[in-house]
Amino acid sequence: MDSDALFSIGDLSRRTGLTVKTIRFYSDQGIVPPTDRSPAGYRLYGPDALARLALVRTLRDLGLDLATVRRVLDREASIPEVTEAHARALDVQIRTLRLRRAVLRAVAGGGPTTMEMDLMHRLAMLSRTEQHRLVSGFIDEAFEGLDTNPEFVALMRSAMPELPDDPTPEQVEAWVELAGLCQDADFRAAVRRVARDQAQEPAGEDALAVQDSIDRAMRERVGEAAAVGLLPASATGVSPADALGGLYADAFRRADAGGLRRWLLARLRSTADPGTERYWRLLATVNGWPAPAALAPVHLWFTAVSAGSAAGAATEV
Repeated sequence: MDSDALFSIGDLSRRTGLTVKTIRFYSDQGIVPPTDRSPAGYRLYGPDALARLALVRTLRDLGLDLATVRRVLDREASIPEVTEAHARALDVQIRTLRLRRAVLRAVAGGGPTTMEMDLMHRLAMLSRTEQHRLVSGFIDEAFEGLDTNPEFVALMRSAMPELPDDPTPEQVEAWVELAGLCQDADFRAAVRRVARDQAQEPAGEDALAVQDSIDRAMRERVGEAAAVGLLPASATGVSPADALGGLYADAFRRADAGGLRRWLLARLRSTADPGTERYWRLLATVNGWPAPAALAPVHLWFTAVSAGSAAGAATEV
């Protein structure tokens, strides 16, 4: 072979910018094998060595390991195949780094103990599937053995935590608290009470929409009163409790006003559970949803008004 077309390691180093030590290492690994030897025994390389070294440098700068680089150079794998696989791996690494950054900022802002910090890190590192499994397990256990309203269960199962790939510290903190809430025995008991009450509600695809419209009406009618602790005047002369009872009766087509009042009181007590409301608020924070309106003060106020009306009626009798 014409020695004028061959390059020494020093020549390759000057042309590629790689160090002599690096090129010798690649040569020893068989990634850039020598083409010939000089009379003195020094390794010589052909023109293709320049192209191979340029490709090796690019792939290594992108983070590919030497074994993968060798497969590309030996044409055992194509560049599109290995770069796509590496891009997917980088996606996982980037998500992990973002989560760790959010955990570190949450730790910096909250000052947790070492044990709490470890728990926060482990929960934040759960995969999306593992996050869903944790909440689904809580729902399975909470509803086990209960004859529940299918719409209520479907609502619980459809609202899964989706901690984003680049969460805020607040989202990490909300997820950690939500995970702890799902493992709390008292909270599970509260959810079972809600499930039993919901099982008495009418089934049908519009049930949840009806409930939402009623909750909005409740907030509109008694929100101001709940804030200041006063009973608002009624333009029609009907008390808010009776008016809201009528809303429920119309929506659910129940004729027994007395039975409706008892059912309504039981339902409002369970809905006003602070743990239940906290669950939905945390879930909204994790998923980046708008914060749900706080119904507990309204429900508690309405419960008191309804109970007072019932007591007054009993006294008159």
